[in-house]
Amino acid sequence: MSGSYDKTPVILAADLMQVITALIHDIHPNIEPRTLTLDSILDKQLGLDSLARMELLTRLEKQFKINLPAQLIMEANTPHALLQMLIGHGMQQTPHETSPVIQLDSSQETADHPEQVNNLVDLLDWHVQSHPDREHIRMLDENGSSETLSYQQLQQQATTVAAGLQQHGVEPGDRVAIMLPTGREYFISFYAILIAGAVPVPLYPPLRMNQIEDHLKRHCTILSNCRAVTLITFSQALLFARLLKSHVNSIHSVACVDELLSISRTLARPFIVASDIAFLQYTSGSTGNPKGVVLTHGNLLTNIRYMGQYLKVSSGDVFVSWLPLYHDMGLIGAWLGSLYFAMPLVIMSPLAFLSRPLRWFEAIHQYRGTLSAAPNFAYELCLKRIDKDDVGDIDLSCWRLAFNGAEPVSPTTLLAFAERYAESGLRLQSLTPVYGLAESSVGLAFPPLDRGPLIDRIQRTVFSETGHALPADKNDSSVLQFVACGQALPDHQIRIVDEDSEELASRHQGRVQFKGPSSTQGYFDNPQATRQLFDHEWLDSGDLGYVAEGEVYITGRSKDIIIRAGRNIYPHELEERIGAVTGIRKGCVAVFGATDSHSGTEKLVILAESCDHDSVRAKPLQVEINTITTELIGSPPDDVVIAPPHTVLKTSSGKIRRSACRTLYENGELGQTQHAVWRQFMNITLSALRPSVRRLGHQVSSIGYASYAWAIFLLLAVPTWYASVLLPKRQWRWSFIHVAARLVIKLTGNRLAIHDGASLPDSGCIIVANHASYMDGVVLAATLPGSFGFVAKAELKKQFIAGIFLRRLGSHFVERFDPRKGLGDLKALQTDISRSQTLVFFPEGTFTIIPGLRSFHMGAFITAVERNVPIVPVAISGTRSILRGREKFPHRGRIDVNVGQPIYPQAEDSSDWHRAIGLRDSARQYILQHSGEPDTDSYL
Repeated sequence: MSGSYDKTPVILAADLMQVITALIHDIHPNIEPRTLTLDSILDKQLGLDSLARMELLTRLEKQFKINLPAQLIMEANTPHALLQMLIGHGMQQTPHETSPVIQLDSSQETADHPEQVNNLVDLLDWHVQSHPDREHIRMLDENGSSETLSYQQLQQQATTVAAGLQQHGVEPGDRVAIMLPTGREYFISFYAILIAGAVPVPLYPPLRMNQIEDHLKRHCTILSNCRAVTLITFSQALLFARLLKSHVNSIHSVACVDELLSISRTLARPFIVASDIAFLQYTSGSTGNPKGVVLTHGNLLTNIRYMGQYLKVSSGDVFVSWLPLYHDMGLIGAWLGSLYFAMPLVIMSPLAFLSRPLRWFEAIHQYRGTLSAAPNFAYELCLKRIDKDDVGDIDLSCWRLAFNGAEPVSPTTLLAFAERYAESGLRLQSLTPVYGLAESSVGLAFPPLDRGPLIDRIQRTVFSETGHALPADKNDSSVLQFVACGQALPDHQIRIVDEDSEELASRHQGRVQFKGPSSTQGYFDNPQATRQLFDHEWLDSGDLGYVAEGEVYITGRSKDIIIRAGRNIYPHELEERIGAVTGIRKGCVAVFGATDSHSGTEKLVILAESCDHDSVRAKPLQVEINTITTELIGSPPDDVVIAPPHTVLKTSSGKIRRSACRTLYENGELGQTQHAVWRQFMNITLSALRPSVRRLGHQVSSIGYASYAWAIFLLLAVPTWYASVLLPKRQWRWSFIHVAARLVIKLTGNRLAIHDGASLPDSGCIIVANHASYMDGVVLAATLPGSFGFVAKAELKKQFIAGIFLRRLGSHFVERFDPRKGLGDLKALQTDISRSQTLVFFPEGTFTIIPGLRSFHMGAFITAVERNVPIVPVAISGTRSILRGREKFPHRGRIDVNVGQPIYPQAEDSSDWHRAIGLRDSARQYILQHSGEPDTDSYL
C-alpha cells in the first residue's frame, strides 16, 4: 500500500468499522452498535441502500484519501468485502483541486441546423456531411479522464454494428434491446439499430446482483411485450442476458458490441421515413407495469426542434449530463437534443454522479456547461453530500439553464439550491422547473427564460376538500406549495379537465391532458392501455394539476391520490415529511390507499422502512408518524407499517412504486425476506427450464417442418421439370405446373387466399407483381389461369435446370447490369411477343431481406404501351415470412393474392413515355395498397 494509510489490516478494519458505524448512526440513530460486524449484510441488516452506499463511498474516500470505483461499493455485500477492496486497491491519495477550464473546439457555433431531415439516421448523415470530425460526445470516467466520439466515428462504427445485426437476422421493424452502461458502446449500438431499420428498446443494466430476480422479472415483462429478437449487452452482464433469453421466446441472439464490430458484411441500408418507429421508451412502472411508449422519428425531431427554439439552444451551448440513457430525459433531452443542435455533450455515468455529486459541478465548471438537467432528488443530493469546502473555486456562472423535472419539484429544494450555490456563480434565474413525459417525446411545458422558479402558495384545506387552488395569505401557516412549470411548447396544448372530460376553469385541479405533434400514437402492443391514454384527440397524462395565469402546476399522479373523508391526500408531501423522521429511511416511505377487506372502503396506509422495525422499538416511530399525518391531513392513518430495508419497491429511476406496494400489502406479502443471490439464480434457472424446453420443442418442430417442406417441393419439382421438357404442348405443360404449384402450397400447410380475382383479358396482357421471396413464382403459377411467360433475369438463361424450364414455359430473359444489352433485350422482347401473349414482370427487378415496395423499372410499362396491351397489377403478401430473403429455411404461413382490374394505356394524345409512367404509377399504387409492404421508393 502507498499513501498515509500504511497500516495493518486489523487497524484498517477498525478504521473502516468506525466510518460505517458513524454513517449508520446518522441514518439510524437507534440501531445498536453491537449488531455491526465484518460479516453484517450491508443492505439487509444495516439498511444501506444505493444512496447510502454512495454516502459511504464519499466518507471512505475522505477518510482514507483515495479514489474508489463506485461499482465496487455497489457490489460489496459486507464490511469484510469493503476491507478487502481497501487492501487491494492501493490507497492512492487524492488531494482535491479544481479542474482547469477546457474550451471545447466543438463549442463553436455552426452555420445552420438540419431543418429538412425527417429521421434520426438522416440527421447523423447531415452532421457527417457538414462537419465529420466535430466532437459530438465527451465521455468522462470516474478518474477524470475522458474519450471523445465525433460524428463520423459514430456513423462508421454504428454502420459496422448495423451490418453485424443484419448478420444476426435482425430485419427492419424488429425490436432490439440495449442493456449497456453509459459509454461509447451504448451510443454506437443505439444508432446501429436505427441504421439497420430496427427499433431500439433501452433497458437498465443490473446494478446489484442481490436484486437480480426482480430485475429479471421486470426485464422479461418488457422484452416479452416488445418481442425483442436480439439483446445487445456487455461481457459482465452476459450471464444475466442469457437468463433473459431463456425466459423470452422471441430473443434468438445475445451479442456484445465487439462481436458485432468484428463481423464482415455489407450493410443493406433500409429506407426510413418520419412515421417509422424510432424507439420504444418503456415507462418506469411507478403506477403499474411498464408500458412501451411508441415514438416515431417525426415525434422526436419535432419535439427537439420546438424545445431548442423555445430555449434558444445553439451549437455554442454545451450540455453536461449524468442522466441514464434508458430514461427519456437523458436519451432524448440530453443526447438526441445535443446531436440535433451540434452542441457537445459531456456525459458521465449515473453511478459516477451518485458516488460523488461534486463531479457534476466539476464537469459544468471545466467544460463551461450551459445546459444540464436532473430530477429533484439530484439537487437535494447536492445539498446534502457536497461540503462547502469541496466546492472551492468551481464557477457555475456558465450554467444557463438548470432543468428540474421527471419527478415532483420541491420548492424548498429549489430555493435552498439557489441560495447555497449563489457564491459559485449560479443564478436563481437559471433554475428551470419543467414538465414533460415520454408520451410527449419528453418535453411539453417550459417556463419563461431567465425568470427563475415561480412558487404558488395555496390554502391547504380548501384545496384538499374542493380542488380549488386559492392563494394563501402571507401569514397562513397551513399551506401547500407548488412550482410553475410554464406553458406548452408551440403547436402543443395542455388543458385541465374533470372526470367527464369537461375543461375546468383556472385554479381548479383536474386531469392534465395534452396534444401536439410530439405526442405518441400509443403503447406498443397494449391496446387496452392505449385506449385509456386517449380521450378523443387528447392524451391523458395520468397527472393532476391546475392552470394559473396561463402556467401549469402539477400536483401529483392521479393513481396516487388518496381520497379519504372527502379530502384528497397527496402522497409525495406526506412521504417527504415522514422521511425526515429520525429512524426512518429517507426516500423509503410509501403512502397509498388500500381496500379495507371488511368495509370495502379505501384506507390510508403508510409504509416506512427502518432498521428498528421490531414491534416494541417501532412504536415511537408509529406515534410520530401518526402525529405528522394528523397535522397534515387532519386525521391519523389507518395503518402504519414499519418495515425492514428494501421493502418499499422502487423503479430503476428511484420512483416509489406505490401500486406495487399496495398489491404486496393487500396480499400480505410485505417484508418477505429477499433470497440470497445463489437462491435467486437457482429460482431463475428453474423457472427457465419450461420456456427452454418449449423453445427446444419449437426449434425441433421448425427443423422438422422445413425438412418436410423441402421434401414435398423436391418430390413435385422433379416430375414438373420433366413434364415441362417432355410434354409437346405449352398448354399441357402449364396445366401440369398449375396442379403442382397448388399441391406444393397445400401439402406444406400454407393457406392461400385470392382476393378481387379480376379475370385476365382474353387478348393477352402484362402482369406486374411485387417480389418478396422465391415463393412468388410458385404462388403466381398456382393462382393465375392459363399459360404465360416470365420475364426473368438473364443469369437464369445460363443455368441448365432453370434455363431449360423457363424457356419451355415461354419466358424471356433480360440483362440487368449492362444497360445497352438490357435495352436490346427489351426491344427484342417487344418485337417477338404477340398481343395475345401474357407476360409476367417483377418490376422491382429483385428482392431483399428488407421489407418494402421498391421503385419499379419501366420495362413492363413501356412494353405495354408499345404493344398496346393492358397492365394487370397483382399484389402478393405473406411469402416474405414463409421463405425470407435468401434463406433456405421455410416457415408455415398465409398467402394473400390480390388481382387488380386491367389498366389500359392512356389515349395517344400524350407521349409513350408519359403513358408508361401513368401505367407504372397506377399499378404501383394498387400493389402498395394491397401488398402490406411499406413504401421504400424515394423517387415517388
